[in-house]
Amino acid sequence: MIGCDCAVCRSEDPRDRRTRTSVLLSWDGKNVLIDATPEVRIQCLANDVRRLDAVLITHAHADHVFGLDDMRRFTQMQREPLGVYAGAAHIEALERVFGYARADRSKGNPDLPHLVFHRVEGSIELLGREVRPLVFRHGAARSVGYRIGSLAYCTDLSDVEETMLEELRGLEVLVLGALRWKPHPAHLSIEAAVRVSERVGARETYFVHMSHAVSQREEERLPGNVHFAYDGLCVPITDAQGVSDGRM
Repeated sequence: MIGCDCAVCRSEDPRDRRTRTSVLLSWDGKNVLIDATPEVRIQCLANDVRRLDAVLITHAHADHVFGLDDMRRFTQMQREPLGVYAGAAHIEALERVFGYARADRSKGNPDLPHLVFHRVEGSIELLGREVRPLVFRHGAARSVGYRIGSLAYCTDLSDVEETMLEELRGLEVLVLGALRWKPHPAHLSIEAAVRVSERVGARETYFVHMSHAVSQREEERLPGNVHFAYDGLCVPITDAQGVSDGRM
């Protein structure tokens, strides 16, 4: 946190030095990025990411999309447009901000990203896998989580409706937003997220999107199968859908 001298901001534990939350999924030699944070360039350098095949967007808030301009490096290297997938309302916001980056407008200019925006209004097939969107309340807004096989990624939500709980049954890994211990109107608190994780019953749950009010050492307060994620964490997943690796 800018200008903060709290114990977490001054922590010597590298896991407490968090960039904003993106996750990279890999299967069959393909890479799918969920959310493009303002630090996505730094994240890709730190994790030696050299290819992206698609980007899934959870919602159009700045901390989740302002790295989309850095997708230009991937479209330069790959010499092909990059698909960006999001809910209908979020696509409209992305096109207002990043309209210049649409592949049909950038006219082959190598200095611009070449993005193709796709509306996600139901389950889609992406690189040989079924991707199921999950819609959550995020305060007064909405965010979209994604389920791929036995993995679900759900960040920036304030509650989970019963219908969405049913969509989350049978998970191996749940990635869930949990902002802080204190309640927040637009995000799950850690205690609320623990309750959600218990109802979902995934083998392992990883919390993301924590604020500087949360220290990695506080993980000891969580149930044994619930963890605080940290930058660079790799989680192997083996299921019928073939999602083999996820990096946060």
